[in-house]
Amino acid sequence: MREDLITPISEPGNTRFHPSYKSTEASHRTGLASVPRHGYFGLAIMLIGEMLMFAKIEPVYTWFTPVQWTGYILFLDALLMRRRGESFIFHRTREFLFMLIVSDVCWFLFEAYNLHLRNWEYHNMPENLILRVIGLCLAFATIFPGVLMTSEVIDAWGGFQRARFKPATVPKWIHKLLLITGALFCFVPVLVPAEIAKYLFAFVWVGYVFLLDPINYRLGMPSLLRDLERGSLQKLLSLFLSGLICGVLWEFWNYWANAKWVYTVPYLNRPQIFEMPLYGFLGFLPFAIECFVMWQLALYFVKRQT
Repeated sequence: MREDLITPISEPGNTRFHPSYKSTEASHRTGLASVPRHGYFGLAIMLIGEMLMFAKIEPVYTWFTPVQWTGYILFLDALLMRRRGESFIFHRTREFLFMLIVSDVCWFLFEAYNLHLRNWEYHNMPENLILRVIGLCLAFATIFPGVLMTSEVIDAWGGFQRARFKPATVPKWIHKLLLITGALFCFVPVLVPAEIAKYLFAFVWVGYVFLLDPINYRLGMPSLLRDLERGSLQKLLSLFLSGLICGVLWEFWNYWANAKWVYTVPYLNRPQIFEMPLYGFLGFLPFAIECFVMWQLALYFVKRQT
């Protein structure tokens, strides 16, 4: 298997996709003075998608959200190419395709949780099961690229570089405590009755962070615990900001789409922004970290096969 498939996003001590990415200065020297063409294509997809959605033209009206995310991801990739001189989509295609698969698999895991927790439901989905599954797979595949590439763009433009503190070793007992807490948070919601589980959705959105980041640390993969030991908050904060940005975009585009999700959380449903209760936007912060830790673990298992 090619090396480009196994090189993790945000290697230890490096927040870039891959060491071969050129520095900012190098990208200027190579003449990348403007956003690459596929970035403008992505913007065009989003603009045309908006017009087709408001005109209620199918299939864009139904699948408006994944259409917009496709354009957004193309634009993100162009920004990264502009800054670093290499495209994740076109130069590291196998890794990008692998990310789409991992994104689908991981989000279907959360859908499995929702069968028990019942915190959201879908409206106006196509009656044809095949079309529905294809549409959902396309939508779910954009989640990890959207979140992680947004974080990379923030890093590429120097976001939070100065967010540093004195390095300190994280005690091993904290690693163990995080593992145990994460395991409990991941498994308890599916073991209790549904009338209790519906109140435990916050456990799911932080559980895999606690569970997987210590594992990634032990496996030698990029880890936020390792970043903390180096005294760096850059990746943590860029993921938080990415989560908020993507959360607003998800809810905004979902609000206008014909096929959409609505939330059925059992308390504090008001006030809302779009379909999301206001406090719910906080959940996008740990969710962005979950995307990161799940992606790193997936890359580890691919690396073992090489």
